[in-house]
Amino acid sequence: METYDVVVIGAGAMGSAAARALAAAGREVLVLEQYELGHDRGGSHGGTRLFRLAIDNEAELLRAARAQVLWSELEDETGVQMLDLVGGVDHGLAERQVTEAAALLARHGVQYDVLEPEAAMERWPGMRFESKVLHQPRSGRALAEQALTAIRASARALRVEFRTGCAATGVRVAGGGVEVETAAGAVRAGQLVVTAGPWTAQVLAGAVDVLAITASQEQPRFFAPLDGSAQWPVFVDRRTGTPAYGVFEEGRGVKVGLHGTGPVVALDQRDFLVEPTRDAALIAYVREWFPGLDVTRSEAISCLYDNTSRGDFVVDRRGPINVAAGFHGEGFKFVPLIARYLTELVTGSGSAPEAFRL
Repeated sequence: METYDVVVIGAGAMGSAAARALAAAGREVLVLEQYELGHDRGGSHGGTRLFRLAIDNEAELLRAARAQVLWSELEDETGVQMLDLVGGVDHGLAERQVTEAAALLARHGVQYDVLEPEAAMERWPGMRFESKVLHQPRSGRALAEQALTAIRASARALRVEFRTGCAATGVRVAGGGVEVETAAGAVRAGQLVVTAGPWTAQVLAGAVDVLAITASQEQPRFFAPLDGSAQWPVFVDRRTGTPAYGVFEEGRGVKVGLHGTGPVVALDQRDFLVEPTRDAALIAYVREWFPGLDVTRSEAISCLYDNTSRGDFVVDRRGPINVAAGFHGEGFKFVPLIARYLTELVTGSGSAPEAFRL
């Protein structure tokens, strides 16, 4: 039976970054992926993600700030840009929320500006505002596809083996380590890392009990800008009961979505189809609040969130099994930090935050 120091199940952003970090720590690593690298069935495909510091959660702000340092280290090591700090705005906030958020950012030395709506519209005429806008100049875009390609290349240079089209069909704790069954035969490892998103519970059935993780099918759209030279910050709009978010991506337009509104789906029955009522609500939102976007020229896309019932991430260890899942569509900005947590769990040099325990 083939034997490795660590087997990683799931070669999305979290698994690929964890494999790279573990190899850099001197471990021999095999990554098993049930599909091809870069597939669109999970949550790691696509060109961009938002990168921003939380304005209402101090612990999350500190984790994002630490992740930003780690992103910078990855950029230095690979020579590839991974963050593009075009700035970010939060708006649709009550006056009290703006004051509290500004105080939190100031307490931690985070650069910010508070703009009146008229000043914000003058700066970003493609958007419409009706209340004060909190601007973070050091927020922006995570260049997701570019970053993940570089992370995998770095992992391979560190002798990580990626085995695609190779689903894990069973996991068993045995002999002080773990045996993983696949269609091509079993492999053994001293430790296992599972970064399989909504497939996590299925992968670990009978080996470790994990929190229930559901999958929701989300449906943002790319909208064409009317002015191709316009500048677009990343944004979160809290005017509605459901936060809206957006990010510009070259060649595709401005991606706008209503966060976490998609239906729960069975993984083997996902249809990638647009749900008309939710889609109409998104288009109506863009038509009302984005004078710089053309609602007649847009492209619907489908993405998958993996969600825990408690609304927080899972990063923890049980014996030789380490798990990271439940990222709710908000995990990408934390990728190098989650990789650091998993490496510390595997090597015994640290632990993940208590809030993330199984």
